[in-house]
Amino acid sequence: MDADAKKQQAALAALKFVEDGMSLGVGTGSTVNFFIDALADRAADLSAVVSSSEASTERLAKTGIRVSRLATEGDLDLYVDGADEATEFLHLIKGGGGALTREKIVAGASRLFVCIIDDSKLVGTLGQFPLPIEVIPMARSYVARQLIKAGGRPVWREGFITDNGNEILDVHNLEIPNPVEVENRLNQIPGIVTVGIFAQRPADVLLVSSDDGVREMR
Repeated sequence: MDADAKKQQAALAALKFVEDGMSLGVGTGSTVNFFIDALADRAADLSAVVSSSEASTERLAKTGIRVSRLATEGDLDLYVDGADEATEFLHLIKGGGGALTREKIVAGASRLFVCIIDDSKLVGTLGQFPLPIEVIPMARSYVARQLIKAGGRPVWREGFITDNGNEILDVHNLEIPNPVEVENRLNQIPGIVTVGIFAQRPADVLLVSSDDGVREMR
């Protein structure tokens, strides 16, 4: 089974968590795109759909799904999103697409967070995927120096601007043995908007797609 087929399989498995009348948050990325495409037939049964990025908002609109603002909807029943890495403890690295801040906000506002991945994203310890960190532009150099002191190798994602008007540093070679502690520590650096570690608010359910089907982890 190729990578796209696995992603689609995971996305379709997430549909069973979607119930009539729910308010739904939708994430960002290639796996979520399959979920958005499959959601079109269910959208009319939902009370609201909130998006974590301009890219997903555009895709939802193209499928005929009206997108609401989180500020007017309040807490959500369900959030479905992908990840760049995930562990068996349901800790994640996200932000490869640059939407990590809005994704973290929507995840925090949701009662249930279902993460959909293919088996290549399941790892023993986070950190093989470079850690995305959203930074305020004026602070980029300062934050980069602090990240070097923390043992990482930050690389500016040159030419990329987030939906919030900020920049991204992708941090290579950063050890993340304790994701909650590392997330908390890095978030204290002035100029960081948020880091791509989702450990304080991890996934509640992880759907892992492989050649053998979809495994559900809680």
